[in-house]
Amino acid sequence: MRLDLDHQDNVFASGFGVLREAIAGGVFPAASIAVTHQSRLIGLRAFGQFTYESDAPAVTSATLFDLGSVTKVVATAAMAMRLYERGLLDLDAPVAAIVPEFIADTGRDRRRGEVTLRMLLAHSSGVPAHEKLFVRAHSRDELLQCVFTMPLAAEPGSLAVYSDIGFILLGVALERLADESIDSFCRREIFAPLGMTNTAFNPPAELRAQIPPTVDDRSFRHRIVQGEVFDENASAMGGVAPHAGIFSTAPDIALFAHAMLNSDALARRDTIALFTRREAAPAGTSRALGWDTPSSPSQAGKYFGAASFGHLGYTGTSLWIDPDRQLSITLLTNRTWLDCSNLAIKQVRPRFHDAVVEAIGLRG
Repeated sequence: MRLDLDHQDNVFASGFGVLREAIAGGVFPAASIAVTHQSRLIGLRAFGQFTYESDAPAVTSATLFDLGSVTKVVATAAMAMRLYERGLLDLDAPVAAIVPEFIADTGRDRRRGEVTLRMLLAHSSGVPAHEKLFVRAHSRDELLQCVFTMPLAAEPGSLAVYSDIGFILLGVALERLADESIDSFCRREIFAPLGMTNTAFNPPAELRAQIPPTVDDRSFRHRIVQGEVFDENASAMGGVAPHAGIFSTAPDIALFAHAMLNSDALARRDTIALFTRREAAPAGTSRALGWDTPSSPSQAGKYFGAASFGHLGYTGTSLWIDPDRQLSITLLTNRTWLDCSNLAIKQVRPRFHDAVVEAIGLRG
C-alpha cells in the first residue's frame, strides 16, 4: 500500500473538522483515523487526548485503541475465512457436531441441534443477544458453561439478532476446528502476515499507560479500565474473546482493510465475497458472515454502496469498506469515556464518512 498523505489536511479539512468539533462537544476525547483508496493510504491523522483533562497525553496514529466488537471481523471472521479455505469449516455444519456441550441435555431444547456455524456468523442462531455472564461467571470455563446451557431466545434461522453470546459460542467451535486458541491463531495467521505488528489481545502491562482509558468501572472491576478490554464478559474470559478484546492502531486496521480489498494475503477473492455478501435469510437482515452491510440509515453514511461491508465497536470504533470504490475508512475513538450512555457518535460517524467520500469525489 502506497502512502499519499501530502495533501490530506486540505483534502479532508471538512471531515477532520467534524472530528475536532466532536471532541470539543464531548462526544469522545480521542480519535484516530485511516483512509485508504485504490491501494493508497490517503488519510492518517489523530485528534484529541486520552481524556478530557488538560494534561492528558495527546493521541497519535500509533496509539492503541480497544476495538470492541470490531474484534468480530478483524479476528474471528478472519479466522473463520482461513479455516473455511482449508476445508476445516463447513458453514452449514451443526454447532453441536463440534461443541457437543451445546446439546448435552437434549431435553432442554431440541432446536439447539439445528443451529449452524453460518447462523452464528450471521447472528441468526436464536442464541440470546447479550447476558451479563460476568456477574455469575468468574472464569472462562464458568462463562462458557453458561453459554452452552443458555436457553434459545428464538427459533434458529428465524430472526437476525446481533449476539455477543453467539460469537462466544462460535469462537469455541473455531478454536476446536483449528486446534489452537484464537489469539495464537490470529497472531500467526492474520496479524503477522499482514504486518499488523501493533494488533493483539491483552496488550503488555508496560503499554497500558500508553492506551486511552475506556471507562471508570465502579461496579465490576472497581478501577479505571485502561489497556485492558472494556467488555466485561471478555474480561471474565481473561481478555481473549471472539466478540471483543483486540487492541490495534488505525494504520494496522488500514492494512487489514487493504488486504480485504486488494490482495490474497488474507483469503481468496471468492472467500471474501462470500463472507461479506449480505445473507438472503432471515428476511430483512443486514448481516453478512461476521460482517454487517449498510442499512438505512447507516453508520457508514449515505454514500457507501450496496456491496459495502463493515462493523462497529461499542467503545467507539468502526471499519467500513466499499469494494466498488476501493475505499476503506477506519475510525477509532474511546467514546465510552467518561459516559457510556453518550451515543452522540451515531451522528458524528456518518457525517465523518460522508465528508471523506465527498472530499475524494466519490459520492456518485
